[in-house]
Amino acid sequence: MPLDPLWFIILSFSPKKKCKLENVDYLHLEGVPESYHDSVELHIETIAVTSIPRNKASLARPVVPPISVATTYEIDKCEDFAEAIKNEYVYSRFGNHTCQVVAEVINKLEGGIGGLVFSSGMAAITTSLLANLDAGDHLIAPDPVYSGTHKYLEQMLPHHGVEISWVTAGCHVDEYRKLVKKNTKVLYAETPANPTMAVTDMEEFGRLGNSLPGVMTMVDATFASPYLLQPLKYDVDISIHSCTKYLGGHSDVLAGFVSTRRLELFEKLSSYQKSMGSTLSPFDAYLLLRGVRTLHVRMDRHSSNALRIAQYLEQHPKILKVYYPGLPSHPQHEIAKKQMKLFGGMVSFELKGGLQAGKTFVESLRIPHLAVSLGGVESLIEHPASMTHGKALLGEEAFKQSTVPLGLVRFRHIFLLWMQRNKAKLVKERKDHNNTFQDPAMNRKQTVLLQESKAK
Repeated sequence: MPLDPLWFIILSFSPKKKCKLENVDYLHLEGVPESYHDSVELHIETIAVTSIPRNKASLARPVVPPISVATTYEIDKCEDFAEAIKNEYVYSRFGNHTCQVVAEVINKLEGGIGGLVFSSGMAAITTSLLANLDAGDHLIAPDPVYSGTHKYLEQMLPHHGVEISWVTAGCHVDEYRKLVKKNTKVLYAETPANPTMAVTDMEEFGRLGNSLPGVMTMVDATFASPYLLQPLKYDVDISIHSCTKYLGGHSDVLAGFVSTRRLELFEKLSSYQKSMGSTLSPFDAYLLLRGVRTLHVRMDRHSSNALRIAQYLEQHPKILKVYYPGLPSHPQHEIAKKQMKLFGGMVSFELKGGLQAGKTFVESLRIPHLAVSLGGVESLIEHPASMTHGKALLGEEAFKQSTVPLGLVRFRHIFLLWMQRNKAKLVKERKDHNNTFQDPAMNRKQTVLLQESKAK
């Protein structure tokens, strides 16, 4: 039975990056005959839009998976419980259909053996660390890093007896290697880094982890999203996302995600999640899946807009430095070109004048919202030194040691801002065009004729 010609059209017009489907019998791909599930390669965009876990017992299935709100499930016999808790739903903290649907879809984008959705990005990070670190272990992490991660690593994880060492974000992996000890258990990276947009070489990072027995690699790729970067394909052990950002995409859902390339590690993380209670609400899971469906469309636009704005800012006399991986001036530009499909929607730039210049700038804008977070449809801007990476979140001592420039501004934009900046110019050009090519006397004559026509 040949494949429907429409599918050849859809697949051929998608960008070239593809994800090989594994365990595809679990996925229901609308319009693709089941006989092709085992052989066809689908583009990552197609997987995001069409993948739905299927119920083989049903002849008809909902196109949009329903929200399952039940917290507990009935069984027929007591002896059924042991089997049900392994393969069925018995209690929503142990498993929920709506949450499993979106976890499976994102995991397909990541190319992992299994994925889990969490109640927040920080829940995903902390669960991953606690599941793989014991008292006496050592972890190496980048600085700067997301402020929530930094605070947890520096102020909370040491209470569990874990030792922390820091490297500069975006450094060569040899800097990690130099700090490895006998008790090192985790190498942690964030790429692109928050808020400096530093990029870590995933190929070298994964290779380093594989060369060190007993050492695990974890990567927070929130700023890239699975559409632009899949760390697992570089042999990274755990890929982490704050789904609150690009995956959710609408500033209305708090969620996190973890995927891994090893089954035993997935089962370990799943066990920890169930015991720690960091599961996602089914309502948030529903919103998250809605966001995933348009991830590729949004990331394409985010990235193209960010590049234009970064290029403009780099030429501005009041800007000291622009931090964007898509610019040739970025120190890891070539690495970003090698491992990212596009360069993302986040732009950071440093203003001349330091702390006060940064604060004055973000407080003087009309369209962008002065707010933390990113990834939604709004234009958001913030001043890290006084907000996300300031004293209020990091603490006094950590702020003094921070490597985030005081004049740095972090910007997440929409196309509207670019058009607003050029609106006055466009209006003026249109008026000039009309004045040049139209005779005022003719305009008055046309007005009179129009009024006479209306009167009749």
